Amino acid sequence: MKKIQVLGTGCPKCEKLAKNAQTAAAECGGEYHVEKVTDINDILEMRVVMTPALAIDGVVKVVGRVPSAAEIKQMLNG
Repeated sequence: MKKIQVLGTGCPKCEKLAKNAQTAAAECGGEYHVEKVTDINDILEMRVVMTPALAIDGVVKVVGRVPSAAEIKQMLNG
């Protein structure tokens, strides 16, 4: 099971990223767990200083922008 983490404090962009991540995971059809990371200390531990951010299996893939569901899907498949 792949773990998708949405890092952010709950701003509208963070919520949009979470929605896009859920959509991408559903479209891929595999086993995915989407987790929202809102604690600033946890976000900083991942060396992220700008949100929103997206991590897949603990590896930060996107920082400071909201990728589309299609872009996230490519990350999950590639």
